[in-house]
Amino acid sequence: MSFPSLRIGDLSIPKAVIQGGMGVGISLSGLAAAVAASGGLGVISAAGIGMYQPDFATNYVEANNRALADEIRKARAATSGALGVNIMVAMANFADLVKTAIKENVDAIFSGAGLPLDLPSYLTEGSKTKLVPIVSSARAAVILCKKWLSRFGRTPDAFVVEGPMAGGHLGFKAEQIDHPDFLLEKLVGEVVAGVKPYTAPNGDPIPVIAAGGVYTGEDIHRFIKLGAAGVQMGTRFVATDECDADPAFKQAYVDATQEEVVIIKSPVGMPGRAIHNAFLDQAAQGEKTPPRCPYRCIHSCDYQKAPYCITLALANAKKGRLKHGFAFAGKNAWRIDRIMPVAELFRELVSQYEAAEAAAMA
Repeated sequence: MSFPSLRIGDLSIPKAVIQGGMGVGISLSGLAAAVAASGGLGVISAAGIGMYQPDFATNYVEANNRALADEIRKARAATSGALGVNIMVAMANFADLVKTAIKENVDAIFSGAGLPLDLPSYLTEGSKTKLVPIVSSARAAVILCKKWLSRFGRTPDAFVVEGPMAGGHLGFKAEQIDHPDFLLEKLVGEVVAGVKPYTAPNGDPIPVIAAGGVYTGEDIHRFIKLGAAGVQMGTRFVATDECDADPAFKQAYVDATQEEVVIIKSPVGMPGRAIHNAFLDQAAQGEKTPPRCPYRCIHSCDYQKAPYCITLALANAKKGRLKHGFAFAGKNAWRIDRIMPVAELFRELVSQYEAAEAAAMA
């Protein structure tokens, strides 16, 4: 059995790997285009995407819309492969970014950090953009199927089920993160079973994509055998030449020890996984600059109580200013020991997958 491909409706992805959308500015056109060119689905993160626009702080919505359109067009110019955009439901400018992505004809929109209950309402006539919610439970997936069928007469084109080993903000309570009931292997089986009574808009079974802690080709093989149609990977793609982050950000992954990959409490009110550094220590001790917020970017962030601005901290980290920010990372980030081209990473994953398949057939 060769490395699997993935179909989401009429969208064909030669290698069943979706690159996770990573904000702020970690996965832009550079990384997304390289992943798409290698046969995966490259994803641009819309979170804080306008950071380099001169009016980012004064004209937040338009700056982000402009930057998103620019990044999609740059990626399209670089590859004919599959491209998507990740847009968090919790973002205050969610609707504007979704409209921009659809207008630019992206192949897929991935949407988590809340239930995207009204996502189909933004589709325009003739749009082929696939709608892929990111969920952390079978219950959430079934709710979306029911709500979308009731309101829009359709279901999601696919689901990403993200477990608690993921990087960044997590869709789990702190006590659930290391609990065996929330292992990704268990969640994938539950979501596959939960959505089995439903069909995708094209009449096929709804593809379920496993995410959060997927690291090797052997991992991919395991989740395919559990019923996943493909996987989403974020952390592995940070440590690539084409990742849009500053080299210092990538080096933080290479240098990190297992103990330094920690759970933090984010200003947006959710637990998150990051690489421990002095900035996080200072924030925990209340030593950061008093809050001021020009963005109002996340609904759940009370900027008057937040110890720091998360958009500013993540933008600083993306630019390599880790004294003034921090790097989100998946639980397996400490395993990374070098930075490689995206094409080489794909070759490694395929080789590992094929070895796992051969071992399973022996």
